[in-house]
Amino acid sequence: QVQLVESGGGLVQAGGSLRLSCVASGSIFSINFMDWYRQAPGKQRELVASITSGGTTNYRESVKGRFTISRDNAKNTAYLQMNRLQPEDTGNYYCNAGVQHTRSANYVMAYWGKGTLVTVSS
Repeated sequence: QVQLVESGGGLVQAGGSLRLSCVASGSIFSINFMDWYRQAPGKQRELVASITSGGTTNYRESVKGRFTISRDNAKNTAYLQMNRLQPEDTGNYYCNAGVQHTRSANYVMAYWGKGTLVTVSS
């Protein structure tokens, strides 16, 4: 089994910054992708940013130029640096990772963290 633990959320004023972290632990040989999703109250969960094991990144349009996703493969950790936060960035932020459990496994399993709350006041 694999556990993902997010941290770094909090209350910040519009224009401020936060840095989220997601640490994966457990039965891990390697981690394929690590993504950040968010879910605002009453809305569907949406993909914010993703990063592959090789460092290729993708962002949703509304966060491009403000958010930066990165990862430390040695620490099984992903980060989301969020700058110039806006009230519409408010929500629970979840980490999602695709884990290869053993060297011989030819598939990855996806895991979710429990989320960290980000609140941006206007």
